[in-house]
Amino acid sequence: MEKHFNRTLVTAALPYANGGVHIGHLAGVYVPADIYVRYLRLKKQEVLFVCGSDEHGVPITIRARKEGCTPQDVVNRYHSLIKSSFERFGISFDIYSRTSSDVHAQTASDFFRTLYDKGEFVEQESEQYYDEEAGVFLADRYITGECPHCHAEGAYGDQCEKCGTALSPTELINPRSAVSGSKPVLRKTKHWYLPLDKHQPWLEEWILKEHADWRSNVTGQCKSWFDMGLKPRAVSRDLDWGIPVPVEGAEGKVLYVWFDAPIGYISNTKELLPDSWEKWWKSADTRLVHFIGKDNIVFHCIVFPAMLKAEGSFILPDNVPANEFLNLEDYKISTSRNWAVWLHEYLDEFPGKQDVLRYVLTANAPETKDNNFTWKDFQARNNNELVAVYGNFVNRALVLTQKYYDGVVPACGELTDYDRQTIAEFTDVKVQVEQLLDHFRFRDAQKEAMNLARIGNKYLADSEPWKVVKTDPERVKTVLNLSLQLVANLAIAFEPFLPFSSARLRSMLAVEELGWDRLGAIDLLPAGHRLGRPELLFEKIEDAAVEAQVQKLLDAKRANEAAARKAAPVRPVVAFEDFEKLDIRVGTVLSCERVPKSDKLLRFEIADGLENRTIVSGIAKHYKPEELVGRQVCFVANLAPRKLRGIESQGMILSAEAPDGTLSVVQPGREVAPGSEVK
Repeated sequence: MEKHFNRTLVTAALPYANGGVHIGHLAGVYVPADIYVRYLRLKKQEVLFVCGSDEHGVPITIRARKEGCTPQDVVNRYHSLIKSSFERFGISFDIYSRTSSDVHAQTASDFFRTLYDKGEFVEQESEQYYDEEAGVFLADRYITGECPHCHAEGAYGDQCEKCGTALSPTELINPRSAVSGSKPVLRKTKHWYLPLDKHQPWLEEWILKEHADWRSNVTGQCKSWFDMGLKPRAVSRDLDWGIPVPVEGAEGKVLYVWFDAPIGYISNTKELLPDSWEKWWKSADTRLVHFIGKDNIVFHCIVFPAMLKAEGSFILPDNVPANEFLNLEDYKISTSRNWAVWLHEYLDEFPGKQDVLRYVLTANAPETKDNNFTWKDFQARNNNELVAVYGNFVNRALVLTQKYYDGVVPACGELTDYDRQTIAEFTDVKVQVEQLLDHFRFRDAQKEAMNLARIGNKYLADSEPWKVVKTDPERVKTVLNLSLQLVANLAIAFEPFLPFSSARLRSMLAVEELGWDRLGAIDLLPAGHRLGRPELLFEKIEDAAVEAQVQKLLDAKRANEAAARKAAPVRPVVAFEDFEKLDIRVGTVLSCERVPKSDKLLRFEIADGLENRTIVSGIAKHYKPEELVGRQVCFVANLAPRKLRGIESQGMILSAEAPDGTLSVVQPGREVAPGSEVK
């Protein structure tokens, strides 16, 4: 039986206060969350929209050290930038606070202490890498080295991004500190752990059975974690920036940022509503919805629910509509390489065009798979859809009314069969849009809203009031009346998606509010109502504007290539005898195909001169499978077999990495017999 809720608490992932907000963040989290909240408000539902800056963790301390300032200086700067960017863009948070606030420090500290007093943590001593030069223990992500599986350089202490294998820092070959570049040493340290393994049985039941209707990318990722078996996760770390662990003997230790950050949703609610926050977090009739990107699924579906369940008095999320990633001009967005479209820069360079970006990001929303943003598509959607379809219909309807009736809504006369057919096409739009929004299908819902404008354009074009006015002026009154009703419907339908444009359109219609419950009605504007002055709702974006943006990206790419042009340092010297142990051979690719459910891996069948072998390689983003069939490649033949995505890989294909990160398979200069040794 479907559960009834009296209110909805919507949270959006806390952006990290180490930089600005870019279009990947917007498409993945903030635009869909804002659409949903605006929709619920239009339906007069009780809803709260909570967010804030995530301000603790090692990356902020590293930036502060590099810039010669304090971590608080860093987060103050970026919190201000992020908050103002959201405000200018129209993300309608009820509160946007921060995790360096006093309220948050007390809330997170109390939360930890409650779990500690209940015995929900496991205390463990372990050896962790320590940077003696920088004087800090290193987070897994700040230790790099050679992957023990695919032997790629630059693997992180928690994962190799080349082959996708999960790692621990001690597995890395030749580990280095990403902070100072020095070789870290192992030191003993004590921490508290949340035993996720203890919570796995109920988490599996709760997610895979009770919430089987969640997006497949969400449940699929959770199932992968369950299949590997959940393990205890540290909730504290050695650092001087963060919330101190509130127990004796924990000097120099703070709450781990992944534990501290989601509590920010609670503390921000408490800051906004100090006397009534509990009804939003502890009442069974409150629905909790988290909007996040796919990189945060494990924290919001497994870790945070386990924390809430262990505490005992909080509700659990009812849905977590996580999105995939948005790429930029066919490449992964990279903040370190400045391969991004920053929101604050967009707002400065495209003033008054918030809704254009909202529209394009929603049209390209990565709801079920990674999607791509290009400036040419941005221009095309603006010019061919917002201007030529939506704006064109609105302008024609209003200008014709101004021309023939001095801007006064004419009375609707006798309806023809074509009028009734047109009315039937848009009167059920409310049901269609609501059904899509209720299921978090924002891309399709916006498409339905745009369909109203297409209906209107066709109706005007078929009815030709500019011709009929000479022979049947009464007919023109009916045509324009219905056209204006459609325009008013557009102002309602697009309100969650394009709030700035809907406000301007209501001004042109000279109405303050139309009401979501009236969507689909044909009497929104009474006969005799005087309209405001018609203006262009959208304007064309010229080639020069998008060419400048593409050039900005190319300039950033060239700058990064120039910085990376210097070859990587030569690795430590190895004995010739060690090199001789490697058996490098040439093979011919017989077949190549993508590995299911992986965007990185390709499966090869290689003719090696002996028995054909299977090799799995993480180069799917650099080659199409058909490009490689028939080629000869060099591979290491005597690596121990290992399983990747359930496939036994019998070797490693050699690739050369360019400064921009692209990979090229190593192949002989001319064809040789399969199995030929590389000397």
